[in-house]
Amino acid sequence: MKIPIRNLYYLFLYAWAQFPDGAMGEAGIDESPDLPNLFAKMLAAGTRRMLRRGLDRGYKTFTHEVVGPRGRLRLDRMIKEATQLRGTAICDLDELTHDVLHNQVLKATLASLAICQDVEKAARHDLRALGKLFYDVEDIRLSASDFRRIAVSRNNRQYVFLMRLCEFVYWSLMPDERGARSRFQHVLDDEVRMSAVFETFLRNFFQFHRTEYRVRAESPTWHVTDATQDDLALLPRMITDITLRQSDHTIIIDAKYYKTTLAKGLYGERVKSDNLYQLITYLQHERNSQKDRALSGMLLYPDVGRSLHLKYRLLDIPVLVATVDLAQEWRAIEKQLHGLLEDCAAAARSTNGQKSSPPGIL
Repeated sequence: MKIPIRNLYYLFLYAWAQFPDGAMGEAGIDESPDLPNLFAKMLAAGTRRMLRRGLDRGYKTFTHEVVGPRGRLRLDRMIKEATQLRGTAICDLDELTHDVLHNQVLKATLASLAICQDVEKAARHDLRALGKLFYDVEDIRLSASDFRRIAVSRNNRQYVFLMRLCEFVYWSLMPDERGARSRFQHVLDDEVRMSAVFETFLRNFFQFHRTEYRVRAESPTWHVTDATQDDLALLPRMITDITLRQSDHTIIIDAKYYKTTLAKGLYGERVKSDNLYQLITYLQHERNSQKDRALSGMLLYPDVGRSLHLKYRLLDIPVLVATVDLAQEWRAIEKQLHGLLEDCAAAARSTNGQKSSPPGIL
């Protein structure tokens, strides 16, 4: 899948909730030849911005031998080391420090990307120079659990974007043959990881631009009868990718990122059945719980050489199967996404016999 570097930049900004209208800045994105160099520039720009604002600090406990008792006395060590003979006490002191986990992750990611041979020499030098400014932050060996332990609060929410970027870089780097450096994987071909990015991008895009809707991922309740609580506990959890709600209608979007959009079988190409079944399940349960609300659904894929704009009415619910071309100009992408949403809204309203403009998809 070929996506221009500027579009990838916007895609990841939206996915990681750092919207283009914000203060991130583009930092010479157009000069980035590929994804590793794009991430290097994004990481460097974000780190500089963080350093200008001042790195976050947190309290850590340090143990010191002091003349005047402060903090919490460590009587166990004082007795063992007989510090009273020296006229000192051993105390645990809470001190503000830059040496907190999110700064450790940022420093480690700067170092990791600085030894990636897919990153240009000038960018690697820039990353190493930035890493040296973290002189009072401990060097750590990154692990997946580190990202689960990062605590982001209102005071340090500016770290959210950088931590998402660091985590994506972590999963994308792999050791080279010699083990001294690393290589960047072909991330755009990773359907699992890019599916999550594509889904979050779409949800955040609509949340940011279509404020007339309440936009979020939702967990519909199964419509079940004649089942015990034990039986109900074993049902899988349903989670929609994107649910958009307005006063008179609801739109459920299932976002899929595949290298091939249609399934190939004995009788030619078809819409992927499991994708369609999943969306229809969401729509059926939504209709059961909100009988008086207009409803429509959409399966949305990136365009991989086959544009789709398929219109169906399944179980009397309008369903659109469509693609968005991520290789076109970004403004055209925005226009296409708004148009697809308007199509779904018009189709939903037309189901209830309401007058809609522009005309529906069906």
